[in-house]
Amino acid sequence: MTKIDWKDRLNIVYSTDPDFVYQSASATEEATTLAPSQQKLAVRIEKHHRGGKTVTIVSGFVGSESDLKALAKLLKTKCGVGGSAKDGEIIIQGEFRQKVVELLQKEGYRCK
Repeated sequence: MTKIDWKDRLNIVYSTDPDFVYQSASATEEATTLAPSQQKLAVRIEKHHRGGKTVTIVSGFVGSESDLKALAKLLKTKCGVGGSAKDGEIIIQGEFRQKVVELLQKEGYRCK
């Protein structure tokens, strides 16, 4: 059992479970990123709940959050628009489905 610093447990109030073992946030593993050839990404256009604006959504990415953000930055730079990356999805502002699919295939990803 590893010794955990009391500063890491400031927000834990009390546990009545005698077998309770505190796990710090640093103990969790980050997901490993699959190779681009093993990824199967779905690219779609969406308008709903976005104030009439059209966005291109890339979903199905399996990997770490930092790799997702790096891929999103590449797509946003190549398309010349803004966007975001969170919860395993990349959101690109505008209707760039064909261009995004071409860029992803050039990087080695499988798209549909």
